[in-house]
Amino acid sequence: MENRHVISVLVENKPGVLARVSGMFSGRAFNIHSLSVAPTIVPDVSRMTIVTYGSEAIIEQIIKQLRKLINVIKVQDLTSGDYVDREMALVRVKATSAKRADVLRIVDIFRGKIVDIATDSMIVEITGGAGKIEAMIELLTPLGILELIRTGTVALPRGRKSPRYSEPTE
Repeated sequence: MENRHVISVLVENKPGVLARVSGMFSGRAFNIHSLSVAPTIVPDVSRMTIVTYGSEAIIEQIIKQLRKLINVIKVQDLTSGDYVDREMALVRVKATSAKRADVLRIVDIFRGKIVDIATDSMIVEITGGAGKIEAMIELLTPLGILELIRTGTVALPRGRKSPRYSEPTE
């Protein structure tokens, strides 16, 4: 059975690292559902948050292959522990004057924000778990979604200290 896995990868912030990671996935016919990369508080280190689906054996293989890549510092499957994950979406919704109140009600229920208003549309920002974003999109769809963009998942382990990451093998 294929399950959703959130994998956190600390990498050296150098050219070609993203290409090597994505190339490892495509070269072995693994799919990346979402990928987010951003700098950390440590200079020259970035965190990749990769969401993928697979059996335990496939995920184990992905983690082993990631550890072998040059410039990979640490790898952790967050799914095996307690973690917080979020994503963000920007949604341009058709919003004539007659429908603005409906859009505002939905946005308020989901604690979203209106970040732009035009004469015939509004751009809504929503942040949260994937389920929350899916639910809001489902309610906005009948009103007329004109454009939609979502970030990939970002995630961190829960707790005061990050759990020990497994070190890459040499």
